[in-house]
Amino acid sequence: MTEKKRILSGMRPTGPLHLGNLHGALANWVKMQEQYDCFFFIADWHALTSNYEDTGSISGYIRNMLIDWLSAGLSPEKSTLFIQSHIKEHAELFLILSMITPLPWLERNPTYKDQIIQLSNKDLSTFGFLGYPVLQASDIIIYKANGVPVGVDQVPHVEITREIARRFNYLYGKVFPEPESILTETPKILGIDRRKMSKSYNNAIYFSESPDEIAASVSKMLTDIQRARKSDPGNPDVCNVYEFHKIYSDSKTVGRINKECRTAEIGCVECKKIMAQNLIKALEPMREKRAYYEARPQLVDDIITDGRDKARRVARQTMAEVRDAVKL
Repeated sequence: MTEKKRILSGMRPTGPLHLGNLHGALANWVKMQEQYDCFFFIADWHALTSNYEDTGSISGYIRNMLIDWLSAGLSPEKSTLFIQSHIKEHAELFLILSMITPLPWLERNPTYKDQIIQLSNKDLSTFGFLGYPVLQASDIIIYKANGVPVGVDQVPHVEITREIARRFNYLYGKVFPEPESILTETPKILGIDRRKMSKSYNNAIYFSESPDEIAASVSKMLTDIQRARKSDPGNPDVCNVYEFHKIYSDSKTVGRINKECRTAEIGCVECKKIMAQNLIKALEPMREKRAYYEARPQLVDDIITDGRDKARRVARQTMAEVRDAVKL
């Protein structure tokens, strides 16, 4: 029997998860559990790179994120689910890798300057923010991951990890595989204002919301801005609600909405109500799972402990090899 290849990925606990997170990463992670040896971690140290001034909410976000993961279908029996800061070996490897990583590699990171501009309200002139790709490399290669599931825009991040692993192997002998980017397809899903769905834009629909909250969020979604009245024909191709229909409604409903919008047989209010009900129905299994885990805090604690122990065993073995290679 062929041994499964190992993949690793993580998320920063900066707030509740939304539909963009679900379709951008989680849904693919759930599928990958059947094919790969999966390690998924909650990146609480990474949350400090931009949220170091306000850490009071991180512990609550960590627990909620794990429950979101479980409700979406990640399984502690199929994947290793753990919290980054519980594995101190990440920090040790980060320190060693920081000694060999050239500064220009970090300064050319494609998201470095972009994030500084986007988050201009925060002081990101810190070593931690500049050096987060090194910590990210540590997260990945300490488990000798063969691949990292990413979208196309994240491929350069994995390439920095490959370069750091390659440099370590050149200097000290081959310890780490060079992880590959595993490109994942994600459906088009935007926030209620047609920008990228994001907590910071206040335009997200969270999959932990109640049915009433989901319906309220959907009612605010932008549609075809050229359609001023119900009697005006609409264009589903530029309507965000229609994009959600294509994900959450059956093909018959999608076809009907497409036709009736173009002929002004259905208005935006009714279209939103239909989509909201289909979205609420689709998320019902997740709400039930969330309620199950919220009612069993000890079970959640046990999952955290088991994941920590599984990850720690692998990380400790790798660090023994690293120390031997570096002769420490």
